[in-house]
Amino acid sequence: MDISKRHEAIINAIVSMYINDREPVASSALQDYLDMALSSATLRNEMSALCELGLLEQPHTSAGRIPTPLGYR
Repeated sequence: MDISKRHEAIINAIVSMYINDREPVASSALQDYLDMALSSATLRNEMSALCELGLLEQPHTSAGRIPTPLGYR
């Protein structure tokens, strides 16, 4: 699977954050963690795209995202 560098940075950050906290990762927390100038809305859109690729899942409608087994690889 070929993903963009931005998607790669986002998935790597989400995996690291989820491993450390064991909590779904919200876009606002991801915005603070990443060293990128991206808004929370942009991050939500990117996270949604990663869900469509099967790399992330959203356990509840208002929850953050967690990595799937494919996302860990």
